[in-house]
Amino acid sequence: MAYKQLKLWFDADLAELLSDKLIDSGVDFDTSSFVNTVAEKLYYLELKDRVEWFAQALHAHLPDDYPIALQQLVNILGPKNEMETGMFKTYYWIMPIAKYVENYGLEHFDLSMEAIKEITQRNTGEYTVRPYLERYPEQTLELLLDWTRDSNKHVRRLCSEGVRPRLPWATKLDGFIKNPNPIFPILDHLKDDPSKYVQKSVANCVNDVLKDNPEIGMSWIEDWVQGAGKSRKWIIKHALRNLRKSNDPWAFGILATVS
Repeated sequence: MAYKQLKLWFDADLAELLSDKLIDSGVDFDTSSFVNTVAEKLYYLELKDRVEWFAQALHAHLPDDYPIALQQLVNILGPKNEMETGMFKTYYWIMPIAKYVENYGLEHFDLSMEAIKEITQRNTGEYTVRPYLERYPEQTLELLLDWTRDSNKHVRRLCSEGVRPRLPWATKLDGFIKNPNPIFPILDHLKDDPSKYVQKSVANCVNDVLKDNPEIGMSWIEDWVQGAGKSRKWIIKHALRNLRKSNDPWAFGILATVS
């Protein structure tokens, strides 16, 4: 099968797919208008803007009552993703739904966060959750801390990936760049997670912290070295990859203790 750019999957065919899913679930939905709206200017848009346009089109064609519209969207999410891959291949079509929650759900914290939890078990909620961290930092951090105990690896990964200060392709979380200490309890709860998928996210988050707040990041790692098992050692090593490349003596000292 020939390679197809991800952005090209967000086309009129996807508009038809979303419309069919909504209609099959019992929603009275204007397929013709939705597809025509989506197709109107896709040709000129790159990936992020295509997803944004899909979300705007959904907003224009779903009920004005956000809780009702949100439930209609959640109802079509389908089976959960049991693998650690496939978010942007098998479940790419959920991205406009995540964007819808990101754009229009901020006044409905509880409903939206539950939707994000469902979304991230198929696609990802790491981008969607960031406006909620900015609007409701204490509430969102408290909920994410609770989710670190969830049985689903995708939910646990969201907890560390969503709070990354410098998540690629996402708006920076300036508050955590200035002071990352509020996210430490989340990472500390995940430092021995058995899933490599989660471990990589925790390591990437610590790596973000080391870029802007090296003393704080180093302190976290020094705390984690004591009693570190296999999972935590891997996290520490991966978090230190940039410092290792720059021949940082402190990093090499830590790596010697976890080898």
